[in-house]
Amino acid sequence: MSATGSLEERAPLLRRSDSPSEAGAAGDDKAPIISTSRGALICTSVGLLIFLQGANISILTTTQSSIAADLDAFEEATWFNSSYLIAISALAPLMGRLSQLFSPRMCMFSSTTLICLGSLIISLANSLRWFLVGRALTGAGGAGILIVATIIVIQMVSAKRRGVFIGLANTGITVGLSLGAVIAGALEPRIGWKPLFGIQAPLSILAGFGILFGLPSGYHAKRDESEHRTLSQKLARIDYSGALLLIATISLFLFGLSGPQVLAAPLILSAFALPIFILNEIYVAKDPVVPITVLRSRGTLLICIATVGIMMARWVVLFYTPVYAIAVRGWAPAVAGTILIPTNAGFATGGLLAGIFHIRRDGSFYIHTLVANMLFPITLLVLAFISTPHSAPALYVLMVFCNGAIAGAALNYTLVHLLHLTLPEVHPIVLSLLATFRGFAGSFGSAIGGGIFERVLHSSLVNGFSKAGIEDRTGLIRRLLGSPALVGTLEGKRREIAANAYQDGIKTLFLCGAGLAVIITIVQAGSGWKAPVKSDTSNAEEESATDESIAGGM
Repeated sequence: MSATGSLEERAPLLRRSDSPSEAGAAGDDKAPIISTSRGALICTSVGLLIFLQGANISILTTTQSSIAADLDAFEEATWFNSSYLIAISALAPLMGRLSQLFSPRMCMFSSTTLICLGSLIISLANSLRWFLVGRALTGAGGAGILIVATIIVIQMVSAKRRGVFIGLANTGITVGLSLGAVIAGALEPRIGWKPLFGIQAPLSILAGFGILFGLPSGYHAKRDESEHRTLSQKLARIDYSGALLLIATISLFLFGLSGPQVLAAPLILSAFALPIFILNEIYVAKDPVVPITVLRSRGTLLICIATVGIMMARWVVLFYTPVYAIAVRGWAPAVAGTILIPTNAGFATGGLLAGIFHIRRDGSFYIHTLVANMLFPITLLVLAFISTPHSAPALYVLMVFCNGAIAGAALNYTLVHLLHLTLPEVHPIVLSLLATFRGFAGSFGSAIGGGIFERVLHSSLVNGFSKAGIEDRTGLIRRLLGSPALVGTLEGKRREIAANAYQDGIKTLFLCGAGLAVIITIVQAGSGWKAPVKSDTSNAEEESATDESIAGGM
């Protein structure tokens, strides 16, 4: 390494001011100083992990049929992605706090270790149980990737370039979602599905070592006494009761909605666990998992809820347009995966164009956020009615592109409007919180959308075969529930019924997504447009104490 690089690495990583507004404000240009080689290593490693996280989601869209056939798990196919995404959602809120106690570099390295272990288990799995265990472990590792990466960007990159790096992170996940399905669809017929997961083990651990050596050992997510505590002291500060209650609340809720039938018991238990968790965070936890004080802000709460909603509707497109292409259009899995390219290209393009040509100032973007949110359900409505066997492919590609572009622009407008609605000193907190809620959407979209889709598909298959007088003696309905590619192997009336059933399921799902997007637009409208005003000195002192509590909770 060059002498210059060595000097840079010996320089203080974080230049902080004694002023909270300067230290935490989004406009603070005092960025940490590291060498170019370290920066390149960090960016490459984090980028690879974000890419793998996106690919791990979309890879199932083109390999699901083969996995379901090998593991004889056609009826349980919705759990392939749900097990992964539930683990991400349940553990994501913990990662901000853990990164403060144990440093981002150790959290990221631990995450890659879990991803490596989970990928190995999947690649060796010969039963559904071990496959789901591997998916859950991989999801547990993936929970920390985007959250901790966001924290690193907020604290290590100057405010002028922060948006660029956050945009690159979004692009990494977008590329992973696009290419994951395409690569898996092309390679799975040649090498099988297990090597597609197995290759992720060495890639993830390699990226983990890149982060471990790239981030200086003295870097901590927050400068406080945590840096000097012993391991036992750090472990003692973890809000175990809050963590367990949050994991239970999310897991039970998603478990109740993920299967072919809605399970009342898990939903009731989740409804009981949620208020207990909130009371624990407010009155019991010294360092709460979720910053309840920030959630008391109406604008923050409503924007976080709106982000979950719009991304849930967005995940419906990501999960089920390839399924539509395989089952209804009869495309090969490798070709079906390419349908994600235009929608993810649109997502990146919409966010980029909004940032380059419009989001070039501070202040409110209330109207622009509402307009984007109102256009989004229109694209879902159009997709619902053109998801047929004979619609024009060019029109379908155009609509999935527009859907992605509007979603990308809406999220960028939402992000900058949230910064306008919150005080500068809590911007890093609310950005991390927004990323956490955005991470929930994948799980909610997969679990709830998968449950709706499977119920409609099952009902349509049963009714279709019954009306046609065809008896299901070979368990065809059970296999069709988890294998869209099986539709293409059928002939005559059976193929027509199966294709129509998939069409009904996808149309219903897109209509539900459009309805959700309309509701979310109303929620977003309640966030308001006025920036908060600094109170008098006494209130400022109270806010300062609150901010310290919030920082501890993250």
